Amino acid sequence: MSDSTRCPTTDNGALFACQGRLPRLPVPDLDGTLAKYARSLEPLLLPDELAHSKSLIEEFKMSAQGRELQQRLETRAADPSCANWLEDWWNNLSYMGYRDPVIPYVSYHYSFSDDPSCSTAVERAAKLIEGAIVFRQEIVDGTLEPDMTRTTPLCSHSFNFMFNACRIPSIPSDHCQTSTYNGNETIVVVRGGQFFVFSFLRNGSRLSADEITATLEQIVQVADKNTAVPIGILTADNRDSWTKNRKVLLGLPGNKDLLDAIEASAFLVVLEKERPVTREEFSHAVWHGSGRNRWFDKPCQFVVCDNARAGFCGEHSMMDGTPTLRLVEFAIAHASKLPTPSAARAKRDPEFRALHFQTSPAIVSAVKQAEELFATAVSKQNLRVLCFDAFGKEQIKQLGCSPDAFIQLVIQLAYTRLHGHARPTYESSMTRKFLHGRTETCRSVTCDSVAWCASMADQNTDNAARIKLFRDALATHSLLVKEAVNGQGVDRHLLGLRMLVKQGEKVPGIFEDPVYSYSSHWYLSTSQVSSENFTSYGWSEVTPKGYGIAYNICKNCLIIHIICMRNEYGLDSDRLARSFETAAKDVHDMISGSPHKQ
Repeated sequence: MSDSTRCPTTDNGALFACQGRLPRLPVPDLDGTLAKYARSLEPLLLPDELAHSKSLIEEFKMSAQGRELQQRLETRAADPSCANWLEDWWNNLSYMGYRDPVIPYVSYHYSFSDDPSCSTAVERAAKLIEGAIVFRQEIVDGTLEPDMTRTTPLCSHSFNFMFNACRIPSIPSDHCQTSTYNGNETIVVVRGGQFFVFSFLRNGSRLSADEITATLEQIVQVADKNTAVPIGILTADNRDSWTKNRKVLLGLPGNKDLLDAIEASAFLVVLEKERPVTREEFSHAVWHGSGRNRWFDKPCQFVVCDNARAGFCGEHSMMDGTPTLRLVEFAIAHASKLPTPSAARAKRDPEFRALHFQTSPAIVSAVKQAEELFATAVSKQNLRVLCFDAFGKEQIKQLGCSPDAFIQLVIQLAYTRLHGHARPTYESSMTRKFLHGRTETCRSVTCDSVAWCASMADQNTDNAARIKLFRDALATHSLLVKEAVNGQGVDRHLLGLRMLVKQGEKVPGIFEDPVYSYSSHWYLSTSQVSSENFTSYGWSEVTPKGYGIAYNICKNCLIIHIICMRNEYGLDSDRLARSFETAAKDVHDMISGSPHKQ
């Protein structure tokens, strides 16, 4: 799934010191998974539908084929050459083999809080660049410690794909290309659809923030006087189309070296001409902008707007949110300690190179088609960022609740009130305690959550009974999350069994049951990344019939990024945001016994 000129398995240093003793992702017990799967269907189906699906589950449980598939999966997991039985399947099915554009359907963004010390975009960018360079150097020299949950180290494998890496389009499946750290101490800057590259290491010493500022100032001056065919928009195209057009680009004189410069660079810095004001404008600007001023295949793009507002756009295929969260938190913290940079204090003159792509009529036509596809897709995104400031993490904990479980139940109540019923809901749960682990699904809709939501609409249910139902639902959700992070969820295990049905073998009825597809069709796709340094973070819905809900649990507020498509299914992010706000206050009042004071 990756091509590399450096070998991740031989990387050393503190970051990778624990890799050899991390446990492998387990294969859950078959009977246990099937029982959990059956329970997850109970709140979603009518009695006749449930009875039919349970009969197929029982049939699979008792079948020789079920036992054979389980044995095949256990054999795969025990293979010493297989670091993680899920890894290749998951990376291909969810990311590399996915053919729709990465924007808006794969990439995510973080929108940063403002830095009052910076009045210009180049000042803000220079400080963030220095922070990212220092973080990268700690990976290169082996001093960065691994992520931990209390005393448990987490897998560091995904850090191999953070810097000097790029997703490369290919048919039928893309791959990730990594380049050597040494000799590629470069950053690519994009402005006005034009690409520039500079080295942050000169004669063995790193550029200072002042010198980076001087470099960026001159890049802006050059870019704002010129125009170019916005080649970057091709990375926002359908992956098969981009594969074909990349080959056309490579066939034109000089372009191979330019593509190599972008793909091998440490990371990308985007200097946007936009000046976003509202939270929604800011999210759109960081996430995708006009599409012409990006290289969406790079895993790390720092985005800085002309009003010095900044953020991060991440390509999701080889890294989930926790590694990049650590990167940007480090960069922001480092930047906060720096004085405002000044080009006047630069000790060395700027040195950079413009990357002038050769184009052809076919490329110009491809760019126009990609622009149209991008504009259509982005125009359908109905985005709302809710900053709920009535209370936050501290107050939720004072109510005796897990903040994450609290938010998940509020989401269920808000959705149920707005749409009249519960729908299959995905919460991402991290499995990085295992070697090459990424995520597992927590199926958030439970009989307990549905019973509690119903009680909130039932005037005959007293408050004590509602609180009891709520706390039962909290406990159930927390148990499901615990099982998921320990590799004991439902969805990845069932996927593994299904993938091992050989060509020509009968597909088990459990997988042909429409309910199997329906129950993993995520009408609500949810995930938490929390930082006091963000004004929002988010990504798109995963189905035209559903919402994407990214939430940031801050100390004294909740930031909820809600998105859906504008289409025939009648979803509305604004209305769901208002429903969430009301539901959150109602839950607070239910537990505290008195209305929350504004």
